[in-house]
Amino acid sequence: MPHSGRFARERWRDRWQEPGIEHEIERHARVQQSSRWARLWVPVIISLFVQVPGSFVHVVPGHGLERVTESSLGWFVLSLAITLVGPIVLIGARRWPGPVIAVTAAAASADILLFHDVNRPPYVALAFALVSSIVRGARLWAWISVAAAWVLVIAIALLGGLDLPPQRIAAITLGILIVMGLGEAVRTRRDNFLEFSRRFAERKQSEVQAERVRIARELHDVLAHSLSQINVQASVGLHLMDTQPDKAKDALASIKESSKSALDEVRSMLGVLRAEDGADPGAPLVPEPDLSRLAGLAASIEAQGIAVDVHNRISSPPPAPAQLALYRIAQESLTNVLRHAKATRVTVLAEQIDGEYRLTVTDNGTGVPVSTNGGRGLLGMHERADLLGGTLEAGPRAVGGFEVRATIPTQTQPGTKDTP
Repeated sequence: MPHSGRFARERWRDRWQEPGIEHEIERHARVQQSSRWARLWVPVIISLFVQVPGSFVHVVPGHGLERVTESSLGWFVLSLAITLVGPIVLIGARRWPGPVIAVTAAAASADILLFHDVNRPPYVALAFALVSSIVRGARLWAWISVAAAWVLVIAIALLGGLDLPPQRIAAITLGILIVMGLGEAVRTRRDNFLEFSRRFAERKQSEVQAERVRIARELHDVLAHSLSQINVQASVGLHLMDTQPDKAKDALASIKESSKSALDEVRSMLGVLRAEDGADPGAPLVPEPDLSRLAGLAASIEAQGIAVDVHNRISSPPPAPAQLALYRIAQESLTNVLRHAKATRVTVLAEQIDGEYRLTVTDNGTGVPVSTNGGRGLLGMHERADLLGGTLEAGPRAVGGFEVRATIPTQTQPGTKDTP
C-alpha cells in the first residue's frame, strides 16, 4: 500500500494546473455531502437482505432452498438475533467505527461457530464494518478485532472438533484480506484527496494574498510619487503666492495635473478589482507604465527643480512585466530623491548587459536617511525585482549621493519565485 499511496499523491500533485480542477474539487465535495445517507444506510439494507433470509431458509446443494426446521424456538431466536446484530450496529458506524467492528466481528464469529454445519449466507455486515472502520480512522480496532476473532474461531474449531473444512478457512481468510486491502485503498485515496484539497486551498489563499500585496505595491508607488510631487508643489505655491503669483499659479496647475494622473491610475486599478468581468466601464483606461514613459517621469521631477538625465539604452522592448517593474523602481527611486535626498541632479540609466536588464538610479544628494531603509518603498522595489528572478541593491555611494541598482534576467517569467 505505501507504493500505491505514493503514486496517488504524485498523480494529485500533477493536477495542480489542470483547467477546472477547482470545480472538480467542489463537485467532489458536493457528491460526498449528498451521498452521506447512502453511505450509511445502503450497507445496513444490503446486510439485512442478504443475511436475514438465512434464518428462515437454507441452501441445500442439489435441492435448492429449504425451509429452516430448527429443533427449538430458542435456536431460531438465537439465529435471528445473530443475523440482525450486524446490520443494526452498522447504523452507528459513522460515530463509533471501532466498537462497531468489534461487535460485528464477534457476531460473525458466533455465526460461524454455532451454524458451521449449515449453508448460511456470508456475514456481509462484517465486510461493510471492516471497510468503514478503516476508512474512518479506526484501523487499529479493525485489525485487532478481526484478527483476534478469526484466530479464536479457528482455535475453538480445532479444540472442539467442529467441521470447518480447510477450503472454507482459506476462503474466509482470503476474503478478510481482500476486504482489508479494499478498505486501505479507499482510505488512502480519501486521504490523498483531502490533502490535495487542503493544499489547493492554501495555494489559492497564497495567490490571493500575493495579489493583495501586488495591488498594495502598485497603489503605494502611484500615490507616494504623486503625493510627494503635490506636497512639494504646494509648498512652492504657498511660498510664492504673495511675491510671485504667476509661479504659484504654475505650481497649482502642476498639482492639478499630478492629482488627475494619480486619480486616473487609481480608478483604473480599482475598476479592475470592482468589476466581475475584469473591466469597469466607468473606469478610465490607463495604459500600463513602461520604459517609454521614463522621459515624462523625469519631466515631473525636473519641475521640482531637480535635473534628471535619462539614458535608455535598451534597444528591443523588454516583456511587459519587466518594463513595469523597471519603471516602478525608477519611479520610487526618484520619489525618494525628491523626498529625502536633497539632491540637485539624478541620472537614470537603463541598459541590457549579459542577459539581463539593468536599471541604475544615482543622485548627488545626502542619501536616504537610515529610518527609511526599511520603509515600504525600498521593500516594494526589492519585491518587484525578486518576483522576476532579479536583484536590487540600494545604498550610499563612496563618492557621495545614493544609488539604486536593479537587475532582471531577460528570460525570467513573471512570478517565478512565487510558485510553490
